[in-house]
Amino acid sequence: MGSITPTSSFDVLRDTKPENTTLPAFMVSTTRGFLPRSEPIVKLPAEFDVLESILTRMPVKTLDGTPGLLATFTLGETVLKELPDLTSAIEKYKDDLPLQNALYRDYSFLASAYLLEPCHERFVKGEGYGLGRQTLPSVISLPISRCAELAGFKPFMEYAGSYALFNYRLVDPTKGLEYDNLRLIRAFEHGLDPKSSEAGFVLVHVDMVRNSGPLVDGVVSALDGCAASDREAFNIGMDKVVTSMVKVNKVMDGMWGKSKPGDYTSFRTFIFGITSQSMFPHGVIYEGVSDEPLSFRGESGANDSMIPLCDNLLDITMPKTPLTNILQDFRQYRPGNHREFLEYVKTRSTQLSLKSYALQDPVSSALYLLALNQVRDFRWRHWCFTREYILKKTSHPTATGGSPIVTWLPNQLQAVMQSMVDVWEGSGKGLGMGCEEVMERLYVQRETLRKEVEKYCQERKVEAN
Repeated sequence: MGSITPTSSFDVLRDTKPENTTLPAFMVSTTRGFLPRSEPIVKLPAEFDVLESILTRMPVKTLDGTPGLLATFTLGETVLKELPDLTSAIEKYKDDLPLQNALYRDYSFLASAYLLEPCHERFVKGEGYGLGRQTLPSVISLPISRCAELAGFKPFMEYAGSYALFNYRLVDPTKGLEYDNLRLIRAFEHGLDPKSSEAGFVLVHVDMVRNSGPLVDGVVSALDGCAASDREAFNIGMDKVVTSMVKVNKVMDGMWGKSKPGDYTSFRTFIFGITSQSMFPHGVIYEGVSDEPLSFRGESGANDSMIPLCDNLLDITMPKTPLTNILQDFRQYRPGNHREFLEYVKTRSTQLSLKSYALQDPVSSALYLLALNQVRDFRWRHWCFTREYILKKTSHPTATGGSPIVTWLPNQLQAVMQSMVDVWEGSGKGLGMGCEEVMERLYVQRETLRKEVEKYCQERKVEAN
């Protein structure tokens, strides 16, 4: 058996075919990257007007500013009173995959709100989360299971297919994806107000991912250059990877001003998952779907595909720990086409020995180190967000995706830092292109991280890894 060669092994779209409704909503492209092929569907067909009505009335603060069902803690009773089983209507549109994605988004918002509404009520009253609802009624469980199956997701809220990347609309279609032109389609708390922290939290992620097209293009170019032993083409591809991630990190840094640390924990309640969460100690019964409780991880920005893409291209070695196992488990919670692309890049990079090829040349080595540095910058900022938005605000021990809140991110961040040290010291510390300054900051930051993790582990009585 020969190894995988040329790009034809994976069809990265250049034309996203926005009018084609038989293709999944999410397919990797060099133009839109990991965003959906076309803008998310906002309005559902008339058969779903009852669902639309409940979702419109659901947020703590509705679009017209009045208190919604979650403000009065009446969503659960409203669902049971008003919502019929619309699975037959889902079947009617089963061949329209972008519409199935929109239905999945809307049912997943309703499912999470229904299950976690009691926890929200207790949180508002200053109490612990307690238990969520342990059974999802058939009027939600049956349709979400079917549209999730058709759209290629698990029947619970996910980052790309639901909460973030299929949950924005354009105020003016002619202005495209500029941040101020973005609005949320669905929200739990105050997110329909574009200046709210909930809107900022989600829309900054959309704004980051709109820079992923050049990242995908750079990755494909670097792989092709390596396969052809074309050093110039390889370096051009790697430079695109670095440049695009610089833009992503710059947008990410805007989170501080668009979503306030003090606001996060209130809408965070609704994006917890089932797995490893105290609210659902035995899982959740999906009525009419399974006699056994089901369990799914919650929405998490860690399910975004940009950093895993860089991990796979650069062949970053992760430690063999239970924390890394969680990282691998997260791979299931992405659009199928994204998963396939990430696996393709990982396999091809390994087969081509891309890392070894990069380190045979001083310019390529420098670009490789700078790419690692962008991954470090991203993960360091994610750690800073976790520290300021979560660790300083709540004692809940797990993140929304079910990972340990103190130790999980440092597991990956320390691995990237070690990779940078290995490349730098292996080069004899002689690389140009600003690498020396990068490494000076790295050594300081690594020590800071060690002290911070040690501090929070001691405070929360958890074991450091």
